[in-house]
Amino acid sequence: METDVRRNPALLKLDLYCKGIRLDDSCLVRDDGGRPILRTRAGLGSGIELILPGGLWTNVPVSERFAHLSPYVLHRVDGGYVIRRHARPHHGDGGGTLQVITPAAEIVAWVRLAPRPGWYDRTTLSGKPMTRIGTLQGTYLGVYPSRVCDYWKEKPRTNCAFCSVGLNLGVDEASDKSVDEVMEVVRAARKESRITYVDFNTGHYEGETYLDLVEPYVRRIKAETGLLVGLQTPPHADLARYDALKRMGVNRVSFCFEIFDEATFKNVCPGKNRQYGLKRYLEAVEYCARLSRTGSRGFEPWVSNGEIIAGLEPPDSSIAAIDWITSVGAVPTVCVFRPLAGTDMEDAPPPRTEDLVPVFRRLYESCMERNLPIGVAPDIHVSLVLLPEECRWFCDNPRRYWRKEIGLKAKAAAFRLLFERSVRAITARAAARASA
Repeated sequence: METDVRRNPALLKLDLYCKGIRLDDSCLVRDDGGRPILRTRAGLGSGIELILPGGLWTNVPVSERFAHLSPYVLHRVDGGYVIRRHARPHHGDGGGTLQVITPAAEIVAWVRLAPRPGWYDRTTLSGKPMTRIGTLQGTYLGVYPSRVCDYWKEKPRTNCAFCSVGLNLGVDEASDKSVDEVMEVVRAARKESRITYVDFNTGHYEGETYLDLVEPYVRRIKAETGLLVGLQTPPHADLARYDALKRMGVNRVSFCFEIFDEATFKNVCPGKNRQYGLKRYLEAVEYCARLSRTGSRGFEPWVSNGEIIAGLEPPDSSIAAIDWITSVGAVPTVCVFRPLAGTDMEDAPPPRTEDLVPVFRRLYESCMERNLPIGVAPDIHVSLVLLPEECRWFCDNPRRYWRKEIGLKAKAAAFRLLFERSVRAITARAAARASA
């Protein structure tokens, strides 16, 4: 594997997650068309959105304490943006380096600001800023459709210790979002940002009403736009609900159990442990993965994701989680722990880059060994995580899977054609109904 971040964009993306970045006074992010730093209820989106070499999108920590000590600094030079690495003393244990920092500042990479779309500066017909309804996370639209997770309202609170959900509501995000408001933003994001995917994220609600809340949004999006739609919710007790979601046209379900080590899970996620337990999360991941082998209505792919946060447990445990997820036919989503300001874990050190390299190497290898469809969906770049296909950069012998990579590229090309054809047909029918 290439160990120089100047020649390995995935390693740079990981190192920036672990160390963050400082913004030089020369930066004019908003004036240059970049996106504002919004701490929405997705939680991890607390940084600056950049596009690295190789087309890798990332959200780099800026606001958190550890980022203030980062050796990386973003500079504006002749209207462009460059990351430099400075010989700044690195206090504490907030991330390690894979190589010695040279005495003088060095250019690491020229980068681009993730573009801020015009709709970011507009309001809905109801008068709400569109960014309080949904925001771009990389190139997809993320929506948190309802109230704050109930764990934040319990006394004492039982929210996950790393979570910032309860800190953000009312600051960067509206608490109530009608279907019409969401559809306004979806249409604007499709037209101006060319999104292909909309992701809905909810917390825990008493009575397990989260699927009931998201279904009206899903039905409208599928009926009027044909875009890909995903849900990230706790696991519902009635697993047959996921059969119904698949028939409805949902394309992805993700279950964030965060931690594979059960003792750590209980300690860090007390509400989730009491209400659901790790076993129930895993059962939902496996059940939904099996649904991928059943038929779909027309062009409606289906993926089950198990989501973990690397850095909250030993690397070996994260690797075990990855191998379990792929063994049942699901695709792992691996975040990097970010000690967000204001959370119960804000003083915890971020993980060390070199400790996580084997985790992300295994992410790619395990997906390839199990022939999982990674990197197939069109135009989806995720800024909050390293995608499995991006982790090819961590392999010592990436050519090992060259035949499978050719097959995935062929699937991606076919998928794009089918997707665009399906979207055109659905939008044409919706327009015809609206004008009738």
